[in-house]
Amino acid sequence: MPAAPRPGPFSGAVLCGGASRRMGRDKALITIDGRPMARRVADALLSAGATTVVAVGGDLDALRAEGLLAVPDDAPGAGPLAGVVTALADLPGGSPTGDDPADIVFVGGCDLVTPSPTAIAATVAALRAEPGLDAVVPVVDGRRQWMHGAWRRRARAPLTSALDAGERAVHAATAAAGVRVGTVVLDPSAVADADTPADLPGPARES
Repeated sequence: MPAAPRPGPFSGAVLCGGASRRMGRDKALITIDGRPMARRVADALLSAGATTVVAVGGDLDALRAEGLLAVPDDAPGAGPLAGVVTALADLPGGSPTGDDPADIVFVGGCDLVTPSPTAIAATVAALRAEPGLDAVVPVVDGRRQWMHGAWRRRARAPLTSALDAGERAVHAATAAAGVRVGTVVLDPSAVADADTPADLPGPARES
């Protein structure tokens, strides 16, 4: 795995609680190159410099068997917004006010096909460079890629309010809650995810 420039202290979370309906099996545990997808994302986070990595939601026993620190989703079945809220609450380190330089959490989906330490580090660095922002996400083809984002913990409170009000989409919650989101330009391959078997590399698709 290529080394990544260190962007300063941050924590990482891998969201594993999705239903994987279109995939037909638990995406977090699909093996690519000998490692489950969730483990591959966690390893990329550690390579990028994350001090702690937590898997959020999903099959906790199976994830722990893969050596991951796994915590339950605060609101199972409520979508990725709930996973982000859980990640910002449960990961150790940093201060809830967002004033600590270590108070950044990178939240990534377990289904990143080619998780990149360099792209993760660049996303975290982009947020650290802009203290007024609450989050930074990449944009591909004009669309923000919310499952490859760096967040300040202070975003948790407004996102929780949006979740409690019934919002489930991350983009809508950030807009409704006034969360300030910046963008970063990355290689699109670094943020590509797998929604269906056709999105997986050949051996994983056929297994």
